[in-house]
Amino acid sequence: MNSPSPIVLAMTGASGSAYGLRLLEVLLGQGREVWLLISKAGRMVLKLEADLDVPARPEEMRAFFSALYDAPPEQLTVFGREDWLAPIASGSHPAGSMVVCPCTTGTLAAIAHGSSDDLLERAADVMLKERRRLILVLRETPLSVIHLQNMLTVAQAGATVLPANPGFYHRPQTVADVVDFVVARVLDHLEVEHDLLPRWGLEE
Repeated sequence: MNSPSPIVLAMTGASGSAYGLRLLEVLLGQGREVWLLISKAGRMVLKLEADLDVPARPEEMRAFFSALYDAPPEQLTVFGREDWLAPIASGSHPAGSMVVCPCTTGTLAAIAHGSSDDLLERAADVMLKERRRLILVLRETPLSVIHLQNMLTVAQAGATVLPANPGFYHRPQTVADVVDFVVARVLDHLEVEHDLLPRWGLEE
């Protein structure tokens, strides 16, 4: 049986870094191979919200997260902002899914208009043109008409717009429970098994 294809995870400067961190933790815990991109603003938000001093250099970042989540280093690959020779810059790469979590409205706009000014934007553009799975976990409120139009544009192009809007019917008791609700929905769309919360109608 072939191994599952790598999952591309990009984290931008939107508030909600906990969603991206938890998603990375679960994917690595499931033994999935992850190709990671974190923007400069994303690293700033990780410091502000999670008190994590994430290194800027890709190899140092890989060592940092591998140690943080006790994952084999070969399970995680980190790419820089302008690493144009990275596999994800081309449609020939084997990754079948990409998630931007959290996703800023600026990143949404760049993807909607195909600007491809950095590797993250190019990777997302590749996913759309190759008709592969692209999930944008937007974290912004309220939304302007420009945001809504860009959301419609990427959805029409084939992306899944999955805003970080947690539900509360499972009666979350902690912030971690709220985070897990959103991450569980992302994992569902990635078709990755998880037990983060009970399935609707199947609760004991």
